[in-house]
Amino acid sequence: MAKHYDKQFKLDVVQYYHDHRELGLQGCSSNLGISQQTLSRWQKELRDTGDIESRGSGSYSSDEAKEIARLKRELRDAQDALDVLKKAINILGK
Repeated sequence: MAKHYDKQFKLDVVQYYHDHRELGLQGCSSNLGISQQTLSRWQKELRDTGDIESRGSGSYSSDEAKEIARLKRELRDAQDALDVLKKAINILGK
């Protein structure tokens, strides 16, 4: 299973590489526990586009869609808990 890294981690990794170029791709990637190919890809992506794509886990089209899905799950869980509490109040009230 592939690991998913957040955008800040990716930016920090690229910055670490730029700050420690004397280590090279191999040394930096080894120190950070990622592959050389991953570090190289993130560096190229940042250089070419000025940003690094980070969708995280799941098949969400954006960070906003991921947040909406999380909030919907949280709302559903809260509604379920409220239903359970209402039933408990009805049972204890009898």
